[in-house]
Amino acid sequence: MTRLCRSKTNTKMRNEPQQIQTTPRWSLTDRGFTLIEVLVAMAVIAIVVIAIFRLNSQTIDMTNATRFHTLAPLLAQSKLADIESRTLEDATSDAGDFGETHPGFQWQVAMDTVLSEVLGDSAENLKKIDLTITYNGTGAIYKITLYRFFHE
Repeated sequence: MTRLCRSKTNTKMRNEPQQIQTTPRWSLTDRGFTLIEVLVAMAVIAIVVIAIFRLNSQTIDMTNATRFHTLAPLLAQSKLADIESRTLEDATSDAGDFGETHPGFQWQVAMDTVLSEVLGDSAENLKKIDLTITYNGTGAIYKITLYRFFHE
């Protein structure tokens, strides 16, 4: 009868616990984000969206202010040229708007006689002209004051 002999090395391998290499597996319940992660992500998105809206609002305000500060001196120059083309009798205080070409812009002219002892009677032809340009009641005001001598 023949028996199989086991070697010592073979016996040791069988008696030692086997090491199984496992990789982490996610179960179906472990997938997705936690509530805290979702809340933090929503808070970050809300902060970014609010910042973008605020930036957009400031850009619109700055564009409107730039438009006013560009057009108001040009409109004032146009109105002053109109006033200077008038005679002394036609040059009076007045107010109005610039029509359809520049909607929302209004003007107001106040004319006063300047009293001067040096000029004497000819001071009646010297007028102080205050011109104010406003835009849609937004508080944007452009004022200019000048003195004009009207020839008879």
